[in-house]
Amino acid sequence: MKVVVLDEALGRVALWRRAGDSVALANGAFDLLHVGHVRYLAGARALADRLVVAVNSDASTRRLKGDGRPVIPQAERAELVAALACTDLVVVFDEPDVRGVIRALRPDVHVKGTDYTPESVPERDEVLAYGGRVAVAGDPKDHSTSSLVTRLGGRSR
Repeated sequence: MKVVVLDEALGRVALWRRAGDSVALANGAFDLLHVGHVRYLAGARALADRLVVAVNSDASTRRLKGDGRPVIPQAERAELVAALACTDLVVVFDEPDVRGVIRALRPDVHVKGTDYTPESVPERDEVLAYGGRVAVAGDPKDHSTSSLVTRLGGRSR
């Protein structure tokens, strides 16, 4: 099973590290999975041997994106992300940001999408504090769930 709680992810990451694998962490809401998400996650996986994806919970997504979001419930979003070949593990997190997951897993590289630069990643200091690195992956931010929701006739933030 690829969708696990954080404690299970800790155990698997420890096994991978003992085997010599490096670990990348990517995160996001992944509401209405689209090609931009796929390219971001594939790019993140290319930066390490293993990829863990932290998916915002429904409550966390609502706090970030507003009422009406997410469109897809967290269990289904996590399952969709887990179905991607580039993804090794998925954890759902409820916090306002991914710092708690970073503290727990201590990924070798924390990867954000191209709407960031390595210098603007909000969790940058957290990652650098233990010797990890920060990277950006994916294609230009030409795709978004918000634009899909708008095109489908809904309201989005």
